[in-house]
Amino acid sequence: MGLIFNRNVRVTFFSGFNFTGRSLTFRRGVAVSNLGLFGFDNIISSFRLRNVIIPSQVTLVLFSGRNFTGNFRIFRGSQNIPDLRAFNFNNVTSSFILVGFRLTTSQIRSIQRTGRMPSGISEL
Repeated sequence: MGLIFNRNVRVTFFSGFNFTGRSLTFRRGVAVSNLGLFGFDNIISSFRLRNVIIPSQVTLVLFSGRNFTGNFRIFRGSQNIPDLRAFNFNNVTSSFILVGFRLTTSQIRSIQRTGRMPSGISEL
């Protein structure tokens, strides 16, 4: 799967509700183990998620802990989330995975348990 599918995905995180405040954008699939390196640890309140070619083929997984640990929330398909309070996940994201294909819950639990990504997912 991997890299070819990850070229067309985008996510923009916002520190405020309704896509306001500071923003941070990733323009291809990636796994970020520590949002603190970007000054965005525990401050995400809203986001815009896209696959610009095939809108249904994008998975975003937000983790409450660094290194893909803690609680997680899965978002599949292109969408705008104006308020993470609706998902009980406001200001708690410390790491995330963004891919241009369907990442299964079983794959996510394996990542959470081992800290290792499936092939084709680049880590930062």
